[in-house]
Formats: sequence, C-alpha cells, structure tokens
Amino acid sequence: MKATFKTLMTLLLLTVSTAGHAQKSKEGTNDSTVVPTTLTEYEFNMKIANIQENPNEFKYLGKRPCVIDFYADWCRPCRILSPILNELAQEYAGKVDFYKINVDNERNLATAFSIRSIPTLLFIPMSGKPTLMQGASPKAELKKIIDELLLKKTKE
Repeated sequence: MKATFKTLMTLLLLTVSTAGHAQKSKEGTNDSTVVPTTLTEYEFNMKIANIQENPNEFKYLGKRPCVIDFYADWCRPCRILSPILNELAQEYAGKVDFYKINVDNERNLATAFSIRSIPTLLFIPMSGKPTLMQGASPKAELKKIIDELLLKKTKE
C-alpha cells in the first residue's frame, strides 16, 4: 500500500511540475510561429506529389514552392540545421512552405529520392524540376537558393 501511495504522489508531483512548465513556456512563445511540418508518406502523396500513382513523373501538388528537409533525430548536422530552417519558415511564411521527412520513419520516401546522406534538402519550385542539396548550409546560402530557385521561378 505504501509503494502505491508513494507512486501516486510522485506522479502527482510530476504532473503539477510539468503543467507549470508548460504554462510558462506557452506564455513566452508567439502563437503565430511557423515551423516546418513533418510529413508521412501518405501526407507527402496528398500534399507534395503522388509518387505511387506517378512514379516516373513528378507532378507537384502544392500551392507554393517548398523546401523539404530529409533528416533523422540522431543526426548532429540535422539538429544544427533545424533551427535555421525554423527561422526560414518564419521569414518565408506565406511564400514558401517548409516540411520535414524523417528518413528512419519514411524509408520509401528516402529511397524514392535516393537520399544517401542527411541532411538533404529538396527544393521544389512551382514549375520545373526539384533540386536536391546535401549537407547543412549556412542560413545566408539557403536564403540565396530559396530566392533564386523557388521565388524567381514563381515570378516568371
């Protein structure tokens, strides 16, 4: 009986401390923050391109150009790149969509795009072919690529 009571008290204390922490972090954040959306294979086929129906031809389904980050949780360069992509998602909100695909969870998508190293970014313009870029690049370089590959092509 004492072990059960002690366990219940521990859980209660954890719940109270977690709830307080969640409230503090919520107060300090901006509700309008835009961050990359994590996609499953199903969501990719619905939002980006249905590679099951059209395996030989890439037909982009999006309404805006997009950047897709192929990553893994254990990958250090991926973790370094993540906050940069969060900043870019905020800066380009409404102009460019940002997505993430976990290669460990979505192996079919990683295979479909021949992802052999991570991070790998896929830049998809509204028209034309997608472009792959391997490695974690500085924010300034990524902005230049987004402006040239994605936003320039939408203006043409």
